[in-house]
Amino acid sequence: MSSMHRTLDGDVLVSHLTQDDRMIDKDLLAKHGRTSRTLVKEGPLRLTLMAIGPGGNLPAHSTTGPVTIHVLDGELLFKALDREYPLKTGDVLVFAGGVEHSATSAGGGSFLLTVFHAPSAGSRVPVDEKT
Repeated sequence: MSSMHRTLDGDVLVSHLTQDDRMIDKDLLAKHGRTSRTLVKEGPLRLTLMAIGPGGNLPAHSTTGPVTIHVLDGELLFKALDREYPLKTGDVLVFAGGVEHSATSAGGGSFLLTVFHAPSAGSRVPVDEKT
């Protein structure tokens, strides 16, 4: 797989992802049941292409900021807050920050994950000296 430019150089980033850019590492997918490829990593923003193989899973976890999941192909089952969210191609799911969630897939699937990593308690936020 080719390397990718993952940060913003200006106010806008347009990526026309080639087939190589969208490629999922099938060896990692087979070995671990899941794999991912970061498309954008800019400050607190992460945009990641993820895949879960047939019978694979994504263990329960959470993040401080909100999360969006846009299913690109296949069927996935996300679990959060004692509920199940079956998703198929084209579906979008959004979790608020701090919501623990997990995912499985009987037949495999891929999705675009967007995460905003909110500052953790105690982290310093820069102050604009002009205000």
